[in-house]
Amino acid sequence: MRFFLILTTLLIFNVSATAKDILTIEIEGQASGVVEILLLPDVAPKHVERIKTLAESGAYDNIVFHRVIEGFMAQTGDVQFGIKGSPDIVNAGRGRSKLPNLPAEFSTLEYTKGVVGMARSSQPDSANSQFFIMFNDAPFLNGKYTIFGRVISGQNIIDSIKLGTGNNGEVSNPDFMSKVYIKKDN
Repeated sequence: MRFFLILTTLLIFNVSATAKDILTIEIEGQASGVVEILLLPDVAPKHVERIKTLAESGAYDNIVFHRVIEGFMAQTGDVQFGIKGSPDIVNAGRGRSKLPNLPAEFSTLEYTKGVVGMARSSQPDSANSQFFIMFNDAPFLNGKYTIFGRVISGQNIIDSIKLGTGNNGEVSNPDFMSKVYIKKDN
């Protein structure tokens, strides 16, 4: 019995001592509020590390949601061309960070509402800084794009992001991430 109590105490302490990283996004525009995303380092460690690096450096601050498709997803994270107010905004969606592209970290997790995945070109190992947040389930993405997080608070804010027009979801005068940072949740 004593062994069981000691083991239980150690397990509880270990779980509570392990802080979880929360990507916190302050959104402004048609949508306004705070979104919290639980990062999943056990699923996609390299992608989580990249997101944390860019958030902690301020690279995601004032980056627009350049591609928003009704019933599908909202895409952001173009730290090269997606800066709110920049003359380069017309190229939003074509840029990346100065860091090297990441190798894919596909998993068995499914693309459901609130899941956050890494955007990329048609090449699986081309993810860099852009990411997307799901409005609804999209099983056709399963196993094809790296999942690195899921919304735990503020999905209603995501759902109200200004929609794009046309098949590609390009947005004029888009909503943007005014401040992005990492918060520890115990």
